[in-house]
Amino acid sequence: MPGVERATAADDNRTANRRADAQRNRAAILAATPGVLRQNPEASVADIAAAAGLGRMTLYGHFRSRAELIDAALTDSLERGDSVLSVVPLDGPPAEAFARLVETSWALISDARGLVIAAQKELPFERVRELHVKAEERVRRVLERGQREGAFRTDVPLRWLLTTTHVIMNAAADDVVAGHVDGNDAARLINAVLQPAVAAPRQSPTRRANR
Repeated sequence: MPGVERATAADDNRTANRRADAQRNRAAILAATPGVLRQNPEASVADIAAAAGLGRMTLYGHFRSRAELIDAALTDSLERGDSVLSVVPLDGPPAEAFARLVETSWALISDARGLVIAAQKELPFERVRELHVKAEERVRRVLERGQREGAFRTDVPLRWLLTTTHVIMNAAADDVVAGHVDGNDAARLINAVLQPAVAAPRQSPTRRANR
């Protein structure tokens, strides 16, 4: 029947529009969250909803709690970051590959620093650690290759090199937020510290001659 078919088509269109609106709203919330938390890691759900141009109840229609929102936003941020990092060339000399990875990772860490701080307060440690495993694995592979090829030091555990990298980069993000470091210069400063920290010690000419 034509009338029934038109009514069904109209219902389908309304359902599709509502679904599209819901997807746009969810995307807007996830996009707004890192920026709001970067300015204030204690920002409320209402603050985030306002930044997304939505009401608090609309946000709660997608995320039942602040913790659930932060989990989803951190997951989304890390997935987008992984897409960016996946095109960074990691071949060639390990030190150069490491420098490129640090430079690109730094920009992502800086953007998401407030989100990570909020996640560390809202989410279980195991969950935060789980979300970062994939990102850390890329750094791990570069450091392992550098150790195998003799470019990076082997007198300390690989875990320590990873920890050093993590601490320096996050400390830089904190200093940028505090205004102690110019964000445009942060990647250079980070590499200036990390490159000698991970580099294999150079043997003196005398030691090489005596081998």
